[in-house]
Amino acid sequence: MFEDWDLIISSFLSQYGLRIRTKEFESVSWDEFKSLLAGIDPETVLGRIVAIRSETDKDVIKHFTADQKRIYDEWRNRQADQMSPQTYNQQMDYLERQMAWLCGGG
Repeated sequence: MFEDWDLIISSFLSQYGLRIRTKEFESVSWDEFKSLLAGIDPETVLGRIVAIRSETDKDVIKHFTADQKRIYDEWRNRQADQMSPQTYNQQMDYLERQMAWLCGGG
């Protein structure tokens, strides 16, 4: 999620008209933020990137553009270099605390 933060910001603005880095957004609870993120439309920039990363149909992948292939390959390479479960849990705990703080819950 760290590397996708700019995509999240852009997608929230285009879909919901919400600017995350504003005083107004501080009233959004952590639970509401998670719900909004889960409801991101496939037509947002984040939705399109997630669709590329999660594609499993070999025929579709075969017809990716060069840019789509780059996005897909970068994601797969990142997944191959995954961190240990302990490090992952620590990072997710940290992220949750940061997001809760951002949404006024921390």
